[in-house]
Amino acid sequence: MLLHRVDYVDIAGTRPKAESADTSAPLTEFYSNAVRQVSKLFEDVRVTGTIDESEVDNSIAPLLDLFQTERDLVSVLLSSVSRDEYTYQHCVQVGSISYFIAQWMGLPEEDCSRIGKAGYLHDIGKCRIPSSVLNKPGRLSDEEYAQVRKHPEYGYQIIQASMDNDLCAKVALEHHERMDGSGYPYGIKGTEIQLASRIVAVADVYSAMICDRAYQKRRHLLDVLRELYRLSFSELDPAVVQVFLRFMMPNFVGKKAHLSNGEEGIVVLIHESDWFRPLVQVNGTYIDLKVRRDLEIQDVSA
Repeated sequence: MLLHRVDYVDIAGTRPKAESADTSAPLTEFYSNAVRQVSKLFEDVRVTGTIDESEVDNSIAPLLDLFQTERDLVSVLLSSVSRDEYTYQHCVQVGSISYFIAQWMGLPEEDCSRIGKAGYLHDIGKCRIPSSVLNKPGRLSDEEYAQVRKHPEYGYQIIQASMDNDLCAKVALEHHERMDGSGYPYGIKGTEIQLASRIVAVADVYSAMICDRAYQKRRHLLDVLRELYRLSFSELDPAVVQVFLRFMMPNFVGKKAHLSNGEEGIVVLIHESDWFRPLVQVNGTYIDLKVRRDLEIQDVSA
């Protein structure tokens, strides 16, 4: 299995279903509570203009504690974001994914927690954007889009005025900067963008693409990961994206693959040298999509 780069397998039948259901409940509860806390945080900042850092720490601490011991939380955090309370769910998801990416990159636990917190606060500047613009059920006008593009600077100002935390402030400012210089607000590029901001950028783009909003339908996970891979050649840090893919792609093993010729099969093995062309079992035979270039996976389902 190691020679085939299979990191883990699911073992069926070793845990009673009742126990499995019980263990997932606290995870969802902690996640939902964090979303409520972000909602309150945004409202407080709208009123006072500043952040109470102790409240931020209190709301994120239970999640960070779980992250260190509970691997099943990954499946909860990497699910799609609904259109209801999108901004708040998005912040929790980005903070959570950022934490895991940092951990997968082998960073010290303290740095992982700091980056998770920065991801949690990355969009706090949106509290200065009118809700009519943020929640508009359609595409933004040029003027409205210009307003939204100010949220990184607003976030930087809010965090600088409230907290002694340069990392969170810089991530709020830089999470829309891009490796090729095409981002905003300053168009910096490459390693001019700090690593934490490059990690949060990947989590931010991922979360935005899997969301379900009035003007944007949810894209299936494989399509989203393909897009992240494409962006790693221009806008996103390729090293960060590679780590994210390395830990995400094994989730497809055992899932049903819908092929471009109409056939369905089961994903058996992911090729690390070609993430999106795995080995698929179809009706008792094996199709290696790395070899069969005339076929591709159109969708994956449970």
